[in-house]
Amino acid sequence: MSSIAEVMPVDLSSEMEGGATPFLLDVREADELEVNVLPGVHHIPLGEIEARFSEVPKDQDVVVICRSGGRSGRATEFLMSQGYERVRNMATGMNGWATTVDPTMSPY
Repeated sequence: MSSIAEVMPVDLSSEMEGGATPFLLDVREADELEVNVLPGVHHIPLGEIEARFSEVPKDQDVVVICRSGGRSGRATEFLMSQGYERVRNMATGMNGWATTVDPTMSPY
C-alpha cells in the first residue's frame, strides 16, 4: 500500500480562501451529498471511480472527499495507481470539515 498525501479540512479551507482552486472530487453516495456538500464538487461515487476516473483531470490539483476519509483514501490510492501525481485525500472527511471549518454543517 502506497503512502498518500493528505490535507486537513482547515488547511484546505485556508488554501481555497487564498485562491487555490483544486478539483474537489466527492466519492460519497448521492444521498450523503444531501446532508452536506462543498460548493463546486464533482461527484463520482467510489463504486464508479474505476469506470469514470478519466473525468478527473491529471493536470490540476485534486482533493478527494468522503464522510470520514476512508473511502476517499481508497479513491486517492486508485487515482495514484493510474498515474495521478497531484492528488490528496481530505483527512477526516466532511465530518472533519463540519467540526473544524463550518459548524453550520452537520456531521453524520
